[in-house]
Amino acid sequence: MTRQPTLFLYLRATLFYIGFYPVTLVFAAFCLLVGWALPFRPRFKLFTLMNYFSMAWLYLCCGVKYRIEGRENLPQDRAYVVVANHSSEWETLFLQTLIRPQSAVLKQELLKIPFFGWALAMLKPIALDRSKRRGALKQLLTQGKARLEEGVNVVIFPQGTRVETGKLGKFNKGGAMLAASAQVPVVPLAHDAGLFWPGKSYVKYPGTVTVRIGTPVESVERSIDEIHTESIGWLEAQMRDLQVVDE
Repeated sequence: MTRQPTLFLYLRATLFYIGFYPVTLVFAAFCLLVGWALPFRPRFKLFTLMNYFSMAWLYLCCGVKYRIEGRENLPQDRAYVVVANHSSEWETLFLQTLIRPQSAVLKQELLKIPFFGWALAMLKPIALDRSKRRGALKQLLTQGKARLEEGVNVVIFPQGTRVETGKLGKFNKGGAMLAASAQVPVVPLAHDAGLFWPGKSYVKYPGTVTVRIGTPVESVERSIDEIHTESIGWLEAQMRDLQVVDE
């Protein structure tokens, strides 16, 4: 989908950022002051109030809404691994309002961002050094299994980085490996957020983001390849159906 941004869209995006960045800075500073005194779950609930604000502010300023299909597929009685496509900043904000509590797998550099990154570090992320692939995989499996045993869900973007809308990218097996190691299900999640908030784009386009949650893929007595093939196969099919990937 090729769209030309208009002056009006630039103005709407500017209004969004005028509110988003100052509120993020002030709220992150507040979280740093009080977060250390809270156990993880209350801390997660407090810190992610900012995410709810971001979604509401985005709708008010830029007209970006969302709908969720398959919410009932999220397990309620056990922790799980979520594997999702990654195309913009939208899903990193939104998923913390949907998958609760969670530990996000992310790049280590994010934790160095003043205030925002420091607060993010208090939410038990699995921060990987992508320059050390073998060490990163060991860290994912060790820390991820520990989080799951604590009842904290793990969110992974198996493409590894944001992939431009229209391209599929390569999906790694980290989510399947972690699920197999911890004997928990994988929940695949597809969305078309990149159509409305393209990666690295200043302008946001009004419309409704569709979020689809697939049936959990069980890992007990299954190989890593079987888990990966089933979960990523569903994800890729949904991305094509949502017109995220060019045919």
